[in-house]
Amino acid sequence: MTTETIHASTVAIDGHAVLIAGRSGAGKSDLALRLIDGGAALVSDDYTVVRRDGERLLASPPANIVGKIEARGVGILTLPHVRDVPVRLFVDLDSPVERLPDPRPTRVVAGLRLPAIALRALEASAPAKVRLALAQPGPAR
Repeated sequence: MTTETIHASTVAIDGHAVLIAGRSGAGKSDLALRLIDGGAALVSDDYTVVRRDGERLLASPPANIVGKIEARGVGILTLPHVRDVPVRLFVDLDSPVERLPDPRPTRVVAGLRLPAIALRALEASAPAKVRLALAQPGPAR
């Protein structure tokens, strides 16, 4: 079993984890909060433990930040959280955003390939784009 800790905030939408990766200040927590405000559940903020279980990946929070998320200007908040959520999508906040990416990019995490999208986290449409990308056909891991 392969386990990897990645620099990503993670939320669960309809039972699927979305890894939101990017450098500090890229908007990981902000996008996660907006998705949570729209009904997603917190998995973890800033760092996520990803564990390979056969042909799927499961996302959980590191023990030291369980249920915590940073809201800049507000502070560290405690929210309900979920764990061991199957990962379905990788959101990259650091790569250039292509107008029409083809073919759909992927990202390897813990030895498995995930569908990936590049976004600008602070755009108003970013939460909608995450939900739309998650709804696209792809490996359900």
